Order: sequence, then structure tokens, then C-alpha cells
Amino acid sequence: MKLYTAMKPYAPKTWDLSGLDGISDATLETHFKLYEGYVKNTNLLNERLAELRKNEKNEGENPAFAELVRRLGFEYNGMRLHEYYFDNMTKRPSALSGGKLYEALGEAYGGFEDWKRDFMAVGGMRGIGWAIAYCDTTNGAITNHWIDDHEDGHVAGFVPIVVLDVWEHAFIKDYKPAEKDKYIEAFFRNIDWKACEARLP
Repeated sequence: MKLYTAMKPYAPKTWDLSGLDGISDATLETHFKLYEGYVKNTNLLNERLAELRKNEKNEGENPAFAELVRRLGFEYNGMRLHEYYFDNMTKRPSALSGGKLYEALGEAYGGFEDWKRDFMAVGGMRGIGWAIAYCDTTNGAITNHWIDDHEDGHVAGFVPIVVLDVWEHAFIKDYKPAEKDKYIEAFFRNIDWKACEARLP
């Protein structure tokens, strides 16, 4: 029998975000529980894969192994993207009016307000997913992207800087489906720009 060292399970993070402007505590409570589900499922996937590897059933032709591996991206990113999202919000926001991030966003789009307009447009697209401002580590450029189903649309090697959840569970208790733009405006009123700037490579 081959020796096998299992991955350490992930523990869900917690955030004190009660009292956000335009995003209710009821929404946050539901959203936190959904996030905890992704953490739980990530751990379960790793446990099941560890068992298959332990029993040497990790073969490409094994449907059980293949299905679990294919789910990794969805569950891992469901966990990690929610952490980025909650991490880049605060109940004590301050405006972004200068600094490294302000300049990087402005250089990429011709000005901070131009970047913001573009990012909000990406978030406002039809469908469910994520709007993410990424930094390309090879040249420092920032570009806005749409991510489907957690795992589809990420750019290899790019670092998430600003992460916005635009799945309906993120706003449906507070806004109608047709009012997603109001939710995005609320998100911008609660961004922790220092946390976003700290992500710059």
C-alpha cells in the first residue's frame, strides 16, 4: 500500500459585515451559509478523492474519480471567490481617490471612473456569475472579466483584485432581478479599497 498524506480540511472564514449600505444582514446571513456549503463540499470532494487514491482507484477511466475531479473547480472556486468577495467589503468604507490601485485602474481604462463604468457594465450583463477586475502579473495591466459558474472564464496567472458576486442569491432579498444595477451600486458603496489594493502583485 502506498503512503498517502491527506490534505488538511478547510475551515470557513467569518466576517463582521453587519450594517452594510444597501446589502441587508438577511442577505449576508444567507450568503454566508451558502459559502459554508462550498467549504464543506470542497472538503468532501478531497476526502472522497483521497479514499480513491488510497485504494488506487484514481484512474481516468473510473467514472467516480473523473466526476469528482471535474467538480473540483466549481467547489474550490465557489469557496475562494466568496472569500475574495467578502474580503473586499467593509462596513467602514472610504473613497478611492489616489494611490497605486487608483492609478492602475485609471491607466487601464483612461481614468478611474471609466474603469468603474466598465466594471459595472460587466457586472450588469445578463446571466449569473462574477465580475472580476484582474491584474496581469506579466505587465501589471488590469482588465475586467465575466466568470460563469465559478470556474469558467478565469485567466491563467492573473490575480483577482476586485471581486463582485452577481449570482442572484447575492441580492435577491434586497432587489428585484431587474434591479441588479442597484445592487452593484450598493456593492461599490461598501468596497474595501485597501483590501483590493493589497492584492496587487
